[in-house]
Amino acid sequence: MRDVTALAVEQILPAFGAQGLVMSVAEAGRLKITGHHGYPADIVESLDALPLDTDLTPAGQVLASGTAAFFASPADLARCYPRAPWISGKKAWAFLPLVITGRPVGCFILTYEQPHSFTADERAVLTSLAGLMAQALDRAHLYDTQHRLVRELQRALLPGSLPTLPGLEVAARYLPAGRGTEVGGDFYDLVRLDDTTAAAVIGDVEGHSIAAAALMGQVRTAIHAHATAGATPDQVLARTNRLLVDLDSDLLVSCLYAQVDLRRGELTLANAGHVPPLLRHAPRQARILDFEPGPLLGIDTHAQYPLAATPLPTGSVVTLHTDGLVERAGTNPAQVTDGLVQHLAHADDDSLEGLIDGLIDCAWPTGQCTDDVTVLLLRSKGQSSAPS
Repeated sequence: MRDVTALAVEQILPAFGAQGLVMSVAEAGRLKITGHHGYPADIVESLDALPLDTDLTPAGQVLASGTAAFFASPADLARCYPRAPWISGKKAWAFLPLVITGRPVGCFILTYEQPHSFTADERAVLTSLAGLMAQALDRAHLYDTQHRLVRELQRALLPGSLPTLPGLEVAARYLPAGRGTEVGGDFYDLVRLDDTTAAAVIGDVEGHSIAAAALMGQVRTAIHAHATAGATPDQVLARTNRLLVDLDSDLLVSCLYAQVDLRRGELTLANAGHVPPLLRHAPRQARILDFEPGPLLGIDTHAQYPLAATPLPTGSVVTLHTDGLVERAGTNPAQVTDGLVQHLAHADDDSLEGLIDGLIDCAWPTGQCTDDVTVLLLRSKGQSSAPS
C-alpha cells in the first residue's frame, strides 16, 4: 500500500499540478486512510476511519454513488459540506471513487493549495485514472494481507522460546527476507532429550509461500516427536523423510540434526542436504563440519542419512544456519562461508546474541537480506551438574 501511495506522489501529483493526496480503503463501513501526502498528522488522524455515510466530507457519498466530485474552491465545497474546507485548509479538491466492477474499494482525493478549475479533459482523465488506481489499491491490499498472514503463520510455527539445559548456552535468530510476501520455510528448534543431552535442528523448506510455511510446521512437529521418542539422529531424519514422501508434497526440505551430549563431550550429526554447520572447537580455531549428507527430505522413501560424530570440548561454539546466510548475489557461497569461519574463530563472543549479530554483519554487510536467514548457536559450558 505504501508503494501505491509513493507512486501516486511521484507521478500523479506533478502531472495534475496538485500538492496533496489522501488514499482510503473501505473497511467495515469506514474509510481507513492508507496513504497521504501534504497533510499534517493531526489532520489525517481527524479524517481517518470516518463512516461511509459521513456528512463531514464528500468521500463517502462519492464512493456510494461511484461518481467523482470536483470542487474548484472552498466556497464550492462549503455549499454542500460546510465544515470540510476548514479541516485541511486546502483550496481545491478532486474526490475520485475507487470502484472495481461495482465493488467499492476506496476513495482517492487530490488537493490543491490554491483554487483550481478542473477542465473537462482533466475530469475525464482523472475519472479514468481512478479505475486504474482502484485496481492497484485492491491488489496492494490483497498483497499486504497475504504478507501479514504468512508472517504471522511463520512466527506461530517457530518456537516462542527454547528450553534450557544446564551446561548449554543457546541463541537463535530468524530474519525474514527484506521485501515481498515470499516468506519461506526456514525453521529451527532445540529439543531437550534428558539432563545432559539435547538436539538442535535447523532446516529450510523449498520455496516461499504459505504452503512452505505450513509444511515447515509439519516437519518441525515430526522431528520433535521422533526425537523425544528416543530415535537416533539418522532415524529422526529417515522417519521424517518417509512422512514427507507419504504427504506427496511438491516441496523438498533440507534439514540438519545435531545431537549434543554434554556428558560425553560429543556432537553427533545427520544431514539431509542442508548447508554444513561451523564449529569453533578451540580459541581462534574454527572449521566447517563438512561430512557426507543424505538426500533432501521428501525424495526417496528408503533414503539413508549417515551419522558423523566430533568431539565437543567445553567452550565449543556450534553454528547452525540456513543457506540464506551465505548465498548472496554476486558472491561465492564458499568464500562467504570461509569469511564466517574466520569471524567465528576470532570473534569476541561474551554474548551469543552479539556473535549472531557479527555473523550476519559479516555475511550481509549492507543489512539487506534477499532471502530468509536463520542462525542457531550452541555453546558447550561443560557437563551438567544436575542429577540424571
